[in-house]
Amino acid sequence: MSIEPYEVFAVKYGHNAAATAAGNHLGGDPHDGPMPLDYFVWAIRGNGRTFVLDTGYDKATGEKRGRAHLRCPGEGLSALGINPDTVEDVILSHMHFDHCGNHALFPRARYHLQDAEMEYCTGRCMCHGALRHPFEKEDVTDMVGKVFDGRVTFHDGDSQLAPGLTLHKIGGHSKGLQVVRVMTRRGWMVLASDASHFYSNMETGRAFPILHSLADTLEGYDRLYALASDRRGVIPGHDPLVLGRYPAAAPGLEGIAARLDADPKE
Repeated sequence: MSIEPYEVFAVKYGHNAAATAAGNHLGGDPHDGPMPLDYFVWAIRGNGRTFVLDTGYDKATGEKRGRAHLRCPGEGLSALGINPDTVEDVILSHMHFDHCGNHALFPRARYHLQDAEMEYCTGRCMCHGALRHPFEKEDVTDMVGKVFDGRVTFHDGDSQLAPGLTLHKIGGHSKGLQVVRVMTRRGWMVLASDASHFYSNMETGRAFPILHSLADTLEGYDRLYALASDRRGVIPGHDPLVLGRYPAAAPGLEGIAARLDADPKE
C-alpha cells in the first residue's frame, strides 16, 4: 500500500516568560539569561486520518502553575481545519500537567499511552513530592476514568500506530515518555516532546532538570537522532525557536502554528 507523506503542525497554546537558561539545563548555564518556554500540541494529518499529540493544560491549571494560557489548544487546531470533536486518536507523550489536560476536548478520541507511564503516575513513586510535582491529580484520575470507559490503548515500548507513524518509548524525563516518528515529505521526523525541551538540550547533551532518569535522558538524545532521517527533523517540545525556524501553517497563524513538514527557514 502506498503511503503519502503526512503533514505535521506545531500549535502554541501557552508560554512561560520567566524561565532562564540556567533553569533549563541541569547544572546551570554559564551564559545565563532569559530562555522562555513555549507550550505546544502537535497535529499529524494524512492518509485519511488525523492524530493529535498531547492535549496541553487549561486556563485554571496555567494560573495554578504560573504559566500563561494564550488559547485553548482546540482553537489552534480548529484554525488548521481540525475539529477536536472528530479526532479519533490522541497520543500522550507522558502525563505531566502540560501534556494531558483539557480532558473533555476530544470526546471521540482513543488515547495512546505507554504502560510504564500509567504505572509510574499511579504507583509508589507518587508518594514522593519531588516526583509527583509535574503531575496533576485530576489529570491522572481522569485518565483512569478513560481506562474504565474503554478509551485507552496501552503500548509497551515501540509500536506502529499507522503506516508511516510509530511510537517509541524513550523515558528519561518521565518514566514512560514516548515520542512520535512520522514520515513526511522531508523524510522521517521525530516529535520529541519532552525527550528534549530545547534544541540546546540534545545538541549539548545537557538535560532539562526535571528527570526520572538522567541516564535514559542522555541516551535518549542519541535515539532521537537515530530515528530521524536528518538531525533537523527532531522537533523539541518547548523551544520558541520552532516557530522561528518553520513557516506559519497558514496566513494569520504566525507565532501560533507552524508547518513542520515544510522546509525550515535556516
